[in-house]
This record gives sequence, C-alpha cells and structure tokens, in this order.
Amino acid sequence: MKILFETPRLQLRTFAASDDKFILELLNTPSWLQYIGDRQIRTLADAQRYIMNNLLRLYAEQGYGAWVVVLKETNAPIGICGLFKRKYLDQPDLGFAFLPEAEGKGYAYEAAAATLEYTRNELALPYLFAITQQDNHRSVRLLTRSGFTLQGTILPPGEAEELMLFNIALGL
Repeated sequence: MKILFETPRLQLRTFAASDDKFILELLNTPSWLQYIGDRQIRTLADAQRYIMNNLLRLYAEQGYGAWVVVLKETNAPIGICGLFKRKYLDQPDLGFAFLPEAEGKGYAYEAAAATLEYTRNELALPYLFAITQQDNHRSVRLLTRSGFTLQGTILPPGEAEELMLFNIALGL
C-alpha cells in the first residue's frame, strides 16, 4: 500500500489485500447497500476477491481508482474516496463511502477536497463527474459544497433509475 496524499486528519492510500475486513464491513453497511448496491460480499474471501479483481485492477488499468481513507489518529480505515471511470461518462467520476461511525464529522468533505486537489495537480484531468441517487441528500450536499454543479440526470445503461449528474471543472 502506498500513501498518495494527506489532509490534517486523514491519509488516502492505495488498497491492499489486508483491507479485506474493512471492505467486508463497508460494503455491507446500510448506506452502501441503499445507495451503491449489494456487491454480494459476504466473507473475507469475497472481500479479497473484490479488492484484487476490482480495486487493485483499476490502479493497473487506469492509474487511479478508489483509495482507502485512513484516520491518522488511530490508523484505522474509515471510508473510501476516489475516481471511477464509467463507460457512459467521458471523464472519471468522484465516488466516496464511509463507515457509519465516520459520517457527519467532515471526513468525507476533507477527503473529497483532497482528492480534487490531487486530481488537478497530479492527474491533470480537466474536469470530473459525480453521480448519485436523487434521494441521497448527504451526497448531494457534499458534492455541492465541494464545488460540483448539477448538470441534470442520466440513466446509466442497464439501470432502472435515473441518477443525478454533477460535474466540476478543475481549472486546467
């Protein structure tokens, strides 16, 4: 695992196979299941496969992906934040999810702001998207506070529900 960047309270680093317990917990939280979906991760072996086949693969293929958000004070993983390339969008989108005990403490905003700065300075992407369900009010607030602008809605291929589509220019 490699630390990519830090904030006053957080480190954002790459995933490792040893993050299996954290992934098992995060992907089965009520908010993940409601707003992102059931990935059928039920065991540590499932979590390790998910890390290897999804998260680590993205680093190799794209040079970026989702990163573990670690609380510096305890060195414990509390969430994920990063970039996802979707076939139906021409630029990556910002995604994030946090454990329930880490919600409402400003960690998501802090991680998102640092991710935007890293994306601008290190990856040199001109803009990013973000997508979220229309009833995910916390994500909508975070995206708006982070400088994203609502562009409208989008119906991803194979999905039954339209998602809110946001974007942000990164000033390049």
